[in-house]
Amino acid sequence: MKLPVEAHTDRPWRVHEFARDFRVEDVWSYRTPGAGPDDFPVMLDAMRAGGGFDRQSPPVRFLFAVRWKLGALLGWDRPDTGLGSRVPSLCDRLPRDLRETVAGSDSGDMPLTPVYELPDEAVRELANKTVHTLMHLGWVPTGDGGHELRMAVLVKPNGRFGRLYMALIAPFRYLIVYPALTRQWERAWQDRALLLPGSADPRP
Repeated sequence: MKLPVEAHTDRPWRVHEFARDFRVEDVWSYRTPGAGPDDFPVMLDAMRAGGGFDRQSPPVRFLFAVRWKLGALLGWDRPDTGLGSRVPSLCDRLPRDLRETVAGSDSGDMPLTPVYELPDEAVRELANKTVHTLMHLGWVPTGDGGHELRMAVLVKPNGRFGRLYMALIAPFRYLIVYPALTRQWERAWQDRALLLPGSADPRP
């Protein structure tokens, strides 16, 4: 479910300390029935185990395939347009204790680089010729005593071209990508006992 920007900005996330020059583009919530306050790491592990690109729906795989093809043809994803080249990584702004909470890439088939990971929030980033973007995942209490996953997408478009690019892809994000992520990530939570041997029973 789409949420207002304030659902992210009004919470005391650590990312606010380091990303004041990024704009909050989208905020989305994901249901995790039966989740407790300490289950954020379980959710992240379930997403990694059940959320690979090959598990995405055919429309999402097609959209990303088209995007990568266009990026290759137009040079959007060249190394000199990414992190450490066109823009510095958000990691450069972090204190050492946060930088040491993650290591390596998040997934072999997704181009997101971990920035930090805490018991209730995590950040990953991506940069190319169009935009520098952050994906913030947070663990939020719900009114019924449970917890849910929230995702905020923060962006810094690369000039007029980047702003136009974000406007053009907005319908695809809302109509195809985010609904597919919702199904995939909520299913990962429900199936966590199968995806993560030794975890809690998936039935709330």
